[in-house]
Amino acid sequence: MARTRLTPERESEMYAAVLDLLREVGYDALTMDAVAARTRSSKATLYRQWGSKAELAVKALRHNKPGGLAEIDTGSLRSDFHAALGRADDCQMEKDSALMRGLMHAVHENPDLHQALRELLIEPEMTGLDTLLRRAVDRGELRPDNPALKYVPHMLIGAFAARQLVEDRAVDRAFLIDYVDSVILPALGV
Repeated sequence: MARTRLTPERESEMYAAVLDLLREVGYDALTMDAVAARTRSSKATLYRQWGSKAELAVKALRHNKPGGLAEIDTGSLRSDFHAALGRADDCQMEKDSALMRGLMHAVHENPDLHQALRELLIEPEMTGLDTLLRRAVDRGELRPDNPALKYVPHMLIGAFAARQLVEDRAVDRAFLIDYVDSVILPALGV
């Protein structure tokens, strides 16, 4: 069945409602019925547009993100990381971190959510990060054989996950910039 195209405004409104519901009730309790009621639309419309709850949830997250990492090219890796971190304010970062923590739990029980998260959110971010790092190698900032290169995504995700656990504090821009400057860049030999 062909998808009827939503206006960008309507799509944004629907994604905002999904994110609000995810924050309120979590992924497991999120239902298409609740999204339909919140957005004054039909369940049939939601399924026609997105196919599944997992796809809708992940596309809502993706829609909420600023442009991809590959678009950032300041001329230095340090500045690229800082520019990437400067795109979200602390309040949004805290909301997104809480949302991701909730989804990480749900991923273990929902293979569809795991697949959608990987395809729609993780893989595009990884591709953008690879582009950013490859440019730094091409500029001569990084050695192409640096063993830490393959662990940059792990380090970044670890920073998001560990701050709440270790310090019981939300991730914010100042923490992430310090983490990049103190951990990631030295590991890469920058």
